[in-house]
Amino acid sequence: MSASTRPTRYHPALVTLHWLLALMLGVALVAGGLLLENTPNTEPDKIFMLRAHMSIGVLILLLMLVRLVVRTRTAKPSHAVTGNALLDRLSVITHWSLYAVAIAMAASGIALSIAAGLGPIVFGGSGDPLPADFWDYAPRYAHWILANLLMALIALHVAAFAWHQWVKKDGLFRRIWFGRQDT
Repeated sequence: MSASTRPTRYHPALVTLHWLLALMLGVALVAGGLLLENTPNTEPDKIFMLRAHMSIGVLILLLMLVRLVVRTRTAKPSHAVTGNALLDRLSVITHWSLYAVAIAMAASGIALSIAAGLGPIVFGGSGDPLPADFWDYAPRYAHWILANLLMALIALHVAAFAWHQWVKKDGLFRRIWFGRQDT
């Protein structure tokens, strides 16, 4: 596809998935870091919080996979060019890393759930207590590392948005916002 026939915006389904996932990832990261981390496992409300967090995590995984399919099957704008080859390459690496880390984080959450036997406790109403400490399970370390890496990638992504929007003023944001799909 030549640059002249490429759309100027991403497909509306991709735009919708982008913003929905941005919201869901923000909620999952904040809830996981502020609420779950600071609530003792003996607190009765912890099971409800885990159920919500785990449900959102699985939904994020499914929507990330859908987003990957939509991204590979729809026309998309040409890669943004900043005038700096290193920044252009970093942009591509950051975008694909966001996919990889979000998917890996969901996978580590599933691994933690399996290792800690959370399914029957959180979703099955078994009445069994939560494990005394989730840090006793190796996937908890991966989940924590990936959460921090994901937050760093999101911060880099937002910083790039701010640079494009207010320093470079190139209107790049329009590509991932709602509007008429030009070709």
